[in-house]
Amino acid sequence: MKRILVIATGGTIASSDEGNGLTPHYDVTELLSFIPQVKNKCSVTGKMIMNIDSSNMTPSCWLEIAKAIEANYEEYDGFVITHGTDTMAYSSAALTYMLQGLNKPVILTGSQYSIEERCTDAMQNFNDAIMFAIEEIAGVFIVFDGKLICGTRAMKVKTKSYDAFESVNFPYIAEIKHDRITYNKYILRYFKPGFDKFNLRDKVCENVAIVKLFPGIDPELFSFIQSCYRGVIVESFGIGGIPFESKDIISKVGKMTDANMAVVVTTQCLEEGIDLGIYEVGKKLPANKIIYASDINTEALVAKLMCALGMSEDISEVKKFIETPIMFDINTDC
Repeated sequence: MKRILVIATGGTIASSDEGNGLTPHYDVTELLSFIPQVKNKCSVTGKMIMNIDSSNMTPSCWLEIAKAIEANYEEYDGFVITHGTDTMAYSSAALTYMLQGLNKPVILTGSQYSIEERCTDAMQNFNDAIMFAIEEIAGVFIVFDGKLICGTRAMKVKTKSYDAFESVNFPYIAEIKHDRITYNKYILRYFKPGFDKFNLRDKVCENVAIVKLFPGIDPELFSFIQSCYRGVIVESFGIGGIPFESKDIISKVGKMTDANMAVVVTTQCLEEGIDLGIYEVGKKLPANKIIYASDINTEALVAKLMCALGMSEDISEVKKFIETPIMFDINTDC
């Protein structure tokens, strides 16, 4: 019988309303009591390392979760992390980049409604997550509404509905219904165990910013960012448009790269990524210095940039790390 460690961090799944709105309340033992049937399928142990609303999640919390997995890695066959939905996609991406050489599944899940509510999706998501944690897969994933999503491709797109998460620019890896799992056989090979050694990447730089462009944005904002941050993610228009006329952002981007800042260019569009070689508003960027986000979503970019800057102060190394796809953020036409 496989051994699964459930790491509780709080979130809606563990919340109760005692008069001041939903607040994390239930501990991991109480959460497990809601799904007693899993004891017939695996040996489950619970560990609560924090009990917070995921709006309060920070990179320091990511590291605490990662260290809990590292400390228990040899003792368990899989891990389930109960987590709030609002920042779950950031955490799943961060753990993907922190937990190197995983040969076991690390599954994040949560719910749109508290586990005590009548209409809750908590028990189903929790049960499904444990079912995937006993599978022969490797990597970090989100399990939600019966879908298994790659940890660097998840995005929360709905605030109330059960199907809150989508897999962006990447297929769902599997679906589960009534404990029966159906895999996408074309991409399953990317998520099989096969690494030689597990290790923890524990250096993270939080000194990054995100700027979403809008018509009329003041270019001086970028001067402020240059004075305060080591890296910035620029959410451009469309396929990579950045203004250069009356509101000249492109020259500001050039100054930031000249100042040895990490400047990542992505798109505000949900799907299909950027291509800076099509329009003049993209071609004017300093191509050899900016970092191309390809089709990686912003949540994953935040985590990847923080990890890259934590590893190196050499911007060429940061650029190489972000632009080089790893197994779990590869682009696939499947």
